[in-house]
Amino acid sequence: MEDEKIIDLYWSRDQKAITATEEKYGSYLRSIAWHILADKEDCEECLNDTWLKAWNSMPTAWPTILSAFLGAITRNLSLDRYRRKHSLKRGKGQVEYIFDELMDCAGGGEPLAHLEEQELVESLNRFLSELEAEKRVLFVRRYWYMDTIKEIAGRCALNESNVKTTLFRIREKLREHLRKEGFAV
Repeated sequence: MEDEKIIDLYWSRDQKAITATEEKYGSYLRSIAWHILADKEDCEECLNDTWLKAWNSMPTAWPTILSAFLGAITRNLSLDRYRRKHSLKRGKGQVEYIFDELMDCAGGGEPLAHLEEQELVESLNRFLSELEAEKRVLFVRRYWYMDTIKEIAGRCALNESNVKTTLFRIREKLREHLRKEGFAV
């Protein structure tokens, strides 16, 4: 079903919207939740929360790109659930490790707090728009979708060492870009 028709179903408060969304985007959203949570039950709960949040958001917002709208909801809900679940546990999981990689470029502190600042978001968008498409895919797969190095290597037909090296070089370029734009890194 086309995105516009799915959105129309949400706007007309037709419950078929949820079924259509699940059919079209369920595996995509499950993948996002899985990379953050790595727990089937938590993933399913996040998807259910995504459907509810989409249902409640649609009458006031008309998403330009439905997949991005739903992906952002799922990602944010998954990160919130991950933080709640791991707030008292010791050691680093996949999410903390990925954020640590970016923290060096963002100047320390909680990377999500920095990313929420509009100026930094705009700077990151400029940086990403200047990257070659292949490098942008690696960056987004790692830091948005939270894919593992192995998954990125398989998806992009590269070996893991090349992925690690390329991501390291991208982070170095990002650090330099942020310095040039006046951010303390």
